[in-house]
Amino acid sequence: MSTSRTIICLLRNDLRLHDNELFHWAQRNAEHIVPLYCFDPRHYMGTYNYNLPKTGPFRLRFLLDSVTDLRNTLHNKGSNLVVRRGKPEDVVADLIKQLGSVSTVAFQEEITSEELNVEKKVKDVCAQMKVKVHTCWGSTLYHRDDLPFHHMSRLPDVYTQFRKAVETQSRVRPEFPTPEQLKPLPSGLEEGAIPTAEDLQQTEPVADPRSAFPCTGGESQALGRLKHYFWDTDAVATYKETRNGLIGVNYSTKFAPWLAMGCISPRYIYHQIQQYERERTANQSTYWVIFELLWRDYFKFVAVKYGNRLFQLKGLQDKSVPWKKDMKLFNAWKEGCTGVPFVDANMRELAMTGFMSNRGRQNVASFLTKDLGLDWRMGAEWFEYLLVDHDVCSNYGNWLYSAGIGNDPRENRKFNMIKQGLDYDNNGDYVRQWVPELQKIRGADVHTPWTLSSAALSHAHVSLGETYPTPIVIAPEWSRHVNKKPSGTGPSPRGKKGPSHTPKQHRDRGIDFYFSKSKNL
Repeated sequence: MSTSRTIICLLRNDLRLHDNELFHWAQRNAEHIVPLYCFDPRHYMGTYNYNLPKTGPFRLRFLLDSVTDLRNTLHNKGSNLVVRRGKPEDVVADLIKQLGSVSTVAFQEEITSEELNVEKKVKDVCAQMKVKVHTCWGSTLYHRDDLPFHHMSRLPDVYTQFRKAVETQSRVRPEFPTPEQLKPLPSGLEEGAIPTAEDLQQTEPVADPRSAFPCTGGESQALGRLKHYFWDTDAVATYKETRNGLIGVNYSTKFAPWLAMGCISPRYIYHQIQQYERERTANQSTYWVIFELLWRDYFKFVAVKYGNRLFQLKGLQDKSVPWKKDMKLFNAWKEGCTGVPFVDANMRELAMTGFMSNRGRQNVASFLTKDLGLDWRMGAEWFEYLLVDHDVCSNYGNWLYSAGIGNDPRENRKFNMIKQGLDYDNNGDYVRQWVPELQKIRGADVHTPWTLSSAALSHAHVSLGETYPTPIVIAPEWSRHVNKKPSGTGPSPRGKKGPSHTPKQHRDRGIDFYFSKSKNL
């Protein structure tokens, strides 16, 4: 084939054209560019400890949509996305042989061990075949090289210290421009079919009308979501008040799934916020979007600092906790059959839609680790399987926090399921939406069906242990809140009819549980 200079851009979690250094660099250094995505069979096997499926139906559907969207985008720029099924190191070796003109293989660096192993194997193949490797860093808001710490070992173990340091001493780099046209593929190269879910031994997900994330994957959809949330509705201007919501699409940005696959760049979001603040309004809500992007950065840099300790039972503190591995309790948790309605509603939402609110995630993680005392990795791997927005660093980092073995030893607290349910679903609408067998229990009583009289249960057609489980655990501190429930009249501020609003007295609870010194959550 051709002897001209060809660069393979191996894409993984960077499925976009905007602000993508790989395309920017290749465009300046190649005559032909091969944008390549590999469906790596290792992504469709079992998780490390509990052999749960590694990629569930919602994330796979989102990935297939994202790959299809990128192919369309590249097509419109005079290029295409080459798709192959196989291990990237094998696919790259085959393409180098087939094309005979490859000068460089370029990819964005990842952070955790499975991805780093792939990078090492690709580098080994390139070294054997005398092909250069070019890498870049592009998954975080702040570039790794711009952090104000001399070495990653000096990364603070407290988020607030990290945040203050980068906000005062670092700057966010400008975006890379989006190329108008891309250098073409070498002639005669097959594009390759995008597989179906069935091809990858996964089922096609069923859309649920109750979903808080009824969105599809892809860069076009991600940019459209930002335009909608910022410029069309101004929802971003009330984000800090609404982000602890439970029902509906607009209570939070919902950028996470697109960020996880790299369909949208964190720098693009940042610069759009800056523009919004100049042209519309700047307030705590607009800042809070950046605050959350910084949490995402922090978890990535923590993973760089600690390596595989992120996945180990003892966590970052090397702390021995007598975790249980009771499959009966775990199955009740994952199936949403614990008998604790706020937990069950969240777990069922996850199973049916691949999504769960931030508030829900903190609660079900606390319930699994603190109320049930189960191995936190069971929960982390279940989330890895089902979450449409699974990001390995954020998921495992958050689970370590919940388990009390993260990098900040102060963060060891337990959530009170009943208090949380009453605070964030005070009329019970969210529970009734996802636990229909409790639909006839009115108001806040739905959070504690086991405290109701047999007459009240019978009136609501609920039979504990038959139509709905009795609780698998009752924490003593719950009783403090059973008698404080609001009456079951009046509409809930989180009902289906409008956006959810955090009750005034809890507005700053959302400084997530990371900053609260109060243990009474």
